[in-house]
Amino acid sequence: MREPQALISTETLAARLGEADLRLFDCTTYLETPPPGVDEPYIAVPGRKTFEEAHIPGADFLDLQGEFSRDDTRLRFMMPDVTQLEAAFGRHGVDAGKQLVLYSVGTMMWATRFWWMLRALGHPKVAVLDGGFDKWKVEGRPVESGPPKGCPPATFKAAPCAGLFVGRDDVRAAIGKPGTVTVNALGPQFHAGLTPSRYGRPGRVPGSVNVSAVTLIDPATKGFGPLADAQAKFTAAGVTPDKKVIAYCGGGISATLDLFLLHQLGYDDLTLYDASMGEWAKDTSLPIETD
Repeated sequence: MREPQALISTETLAARLGEADLRLFDCTTYLETPPPGVDEPYIAVPGRKTFEEAHIPGADFLDLQGEFSRDDTRLRFMMPDVTQLEAAFGRHGVDAGKQLVLYSVGTMMWATRFWWMLRALGHPKVAVLDGGFDKWKVEGRPVESGPPKGCPPATFKAAPCAGLFVGRDDVRAAIGKPGTVTVNALGPQFHAGLTPSRYGRPGRVPGSVNVSAVTLIDPATKGFGPLADAQAKFTAAGVTPDKKVIAYCGGGISATLDLFLLHQLGYDDLTLYDASMGEWAKDTSLPIETD
């Protein structure tokens, strides 16, 4: 791995619990089916309830949509401005000197989304818990219940890294460019347009290739599979290190699993189409492709 310290095992985390410079965060959000008559692909529900039922001792809770996303009536989870994020992370005791460990329930994509955001802010010490809370519980490790206790506030000054997020105009301009490959992290049935999409028109960004985020995870452990297997999947799809990579999914979340592994595999020119199909599928001025 290019950055092995960005992936922490349950065993290593268990040994580090209670360290003064450690900030541990549950990043879980649940996507619930909207009630009849509500024109939304899903309702974003912060995972506070399951956090209060059980969490890793000493963890705090981060509400992605409520505190760490742009106030947008059309789209969820959009990257907000740096000032908002500096204030929000500061309220949770984050500064450049703290070691951050991120985890989530059910899927690691909520943790990798925060990892990608923190990379864009230039935080030097961020790790994702391999296997998340699911693996932690299966191994019988300690948990606690109750609301988050929080940490003393800190001053977080970002050192922003440009180019980690792009918009629809960049994605459209990249269609057909030989030096760029656009990667769809959704499942193959959605990539092909064979299944109705909750985001709008079925299909994909024209010319994009499919490396489904789900296939990069070991279903038995909920952690990442072997790095060599991930490399083989990306190579087979034509995702090579000499190309610029634009990753997308439904709402800019699961694509960060692809981006996490591409970063670890040594790919340098990586970016995320933040609005993803939540925007592209609804905008009829944008081209779409199906099998």
